[in-house]
Amino acid sequence: MSNITSKPDKEPAPSNKLDNSDDVEEDNETQAIEKLKDEDFPKEFSDEDKETIKEVASDSNLSEPKSYASILVEQVIDAKETFNRSLGSLFTSAFTAGLEIGISLFVILSAFALLNEVIPSHYAIVLASLLYPIGFIIVVIGQSLLFTEQTSLLSLPVLNKIEPLHKLLRLWGIVIAGNIVGGCIFAALMIGLGLNMDLFSVSDIDAYAEHVLGFKWWVIFGSAVLAGWMMGVAAWLVTSARDTISRIVLVTLITGSIGFLGLHHSIVGNIEVFSALLYGNTVSLWRYLIFLVVVLVGNTVGGVVFVAVLKNRTFLFDVAKVKQQNKEDKNDRIARMNGRQR
Repeated sequence: MSNITSKPDKEPAPSNKLDNSDDVEEDNETQAIEKLKDEDFPKEFSDEDKETIKEVASDSNLSEPKSYASILVEQVIDAKETFNRSLGSLFTSAFTAGLEIGISLFVILSAFALLNEVIPSHYAIVLASLLYPIGFIIVVIGQSLLFTEQTSLLSLPVLNKIEPLHKLLRLWGIVIAGNIVGGCIFAALMIGLGLNMDLFSVSDIDAYAEHVLGFKWWVIFGSAVLAGWMMGVAAWLVTSARDTISRIVLVTLITGSIGFLGLHHSIVGNIEVFSALLYGNTVSLWRYLIFLVVVLVGNTVGGVVFVAVLKNRTFLFDVAKVKQQNKEDKNDRIARMNGRQR
């Protein structure tokens, strides 16, 4: 896999033309693939390896879906840029994501409180959970760092031996810390505000927390694995999309499904359970901490194993197939030249 240290410089758009955001976005996405240079690769890569990766990752036709390899290479480029950001920038972005994702819970609790007065509580929770995507759309389109979205993405440079494992673990730690701190502050301030505005009650907060916590730990872990898997797929699909509208639709579909199914998402779940710890009557500190650890591990397993590892292996198989095909084509050309010389 290529050792990509930064995105190539982009050519400025002509000043006499009106900017089109979707066209610019599409151009930016493909230029990183098309302008890969030999110096972007590790020194141990042979010329054949470099040309093969360029060939596999080429994606010049904007009217067609992105190639599998171009998506992966673009994700590696983005992940490499994240590795190169300062610690302060990483934490601030993650902290912002923790605040923004809390908007989902604020709206969900408000809707649940209204629905709970007219329909049974179980149905009220399911319907209110359809508002789950709101915070995710804000985070993903705003490009803040959310752990479950970044889990698989940030592991790609490590899987391809571009970055060491300890840097990945440090990066995950910073993003998790920022997300959790931001979420806890949102819970302390905004959920308290909602209570004082009579948008929802303490009993509503407890009911929603028990909706999240009311399972055995291994069930929560399995649910978190599936949620991490789906978030990894969401990150992949967002990269594959060529325009903002498509990305919003994809994020809505994936995260809306997570909310509808009641799957366990560590960062939203942190706010859900911490709100009950602060304002409710059913959650203890120990219960909150155990929940957070189990869901974080489950999300990580789902994002890394089921998305990053498998999709990366598929890419490597594609590279090997193209190398073999190129070698066979070269041998055929040599054989034909030898035949003509005789």
